Amino acid sequence: MKQPRHFLSLLDITAGEFRHLITRAIELKAMVRAGTLYEPLKNKTLGMVFEKSSTRTRVSFETGMVQFGGSAIFLSPRDTQLGRGEPVEDSARVLSRMVDVIMVRTYAHETLELFAAHSRVPVINGLSDLFHPCQLLADMQTYFEHRGDIAGKTVAWVGDGNNMCHSYINAAHLLGFTLHIASPPGYQPRQHLIQASQARIQLFADPAEAVRGADLVVTDVWASMGQEDENRERRQAFRNYQVDQRLMSHAAPDALFMHCLPAHRGEEVSAEVIDGGQSVVWDEAENRLHAQKALLEFLLT
Repeated sequence: MKQPRHFLSLLDITAGEFRHLITRAIELKAMVRAGTLYEPLKNKTLGMVFEKSSTRTRVSFETGMVQFGGSAIFLSPRDTQLGRGEPVEDSARVLSRMVDVIMVRTYAHETLELFAAHSRVPVINGLSDLFHPCQLLADMQTYFEHRGDIAGKTVAWVGDGNNMCHSYINAAHLLGFTLHIASPPGYQPRQHLIQASQARIQLFADPAEAVRGADLVVTDVWASMGQEDENRERRQAFRNYQVDQRLMSHAAPDALFMHCLPAHRGEEVSAEVIDGGQSVVWDEAENRLHAQKALLEFLLT
């Protein structure tokens, strides 16, 4: 049996495929706006396995499948045997005999890899503790729409060296932009990922230095899902890492601001920035739908 094509991180696609997905997402978005009926996944089913809760991931994948003429099944641990201790491998073997593609949103990236290793159909990473590649498809689509190709540009990541930061490292490697990362000590991205893309990355202690001249400034919440008990110490560690108007003033005059949402105004970003003229977070959120449709089409047709 032919091995399915999985999308567990951005490194599962080539630079050319990444650019193709961005271009295709923009085309699919235009088709939706024009009211064009396009149903390449008629009678296809997406299984959506959620260990972590979600707004954008669930709605975008479900809507995308409906628009493509297919359907999606929402599966949470409360509704499945996964939540009652069925081995991940067994769930993957069974589900992949019934659906055409599976999206998994989980905590440990190893869970995703184990699931993919035993699946007969493509598995998509809807978020893991290590990577959030679908969000990067949407972020890059948004940048291309507003400013054109990102090759040769500078992106500043301010905040936690988390799954989003890791995916930005992969995107810098594939699309040829420079990534400045400003994280407090102890919260920097994983060392092996930094080393793998060293030519594209610079680490900074001072957020203002990281943001200087940047074409895109990106941040994320200080405490991700599952880190709520670290809230107090994280607030203390990140208190000088808020993206506010003062910090944005160090970026290029036409710099964009992105955040994968949900956002905490007054913590990682000021209301003035996220609700201001440089922010493209609502386009970015909508583009999850179009970018993931391009991905589904790519994996299944």
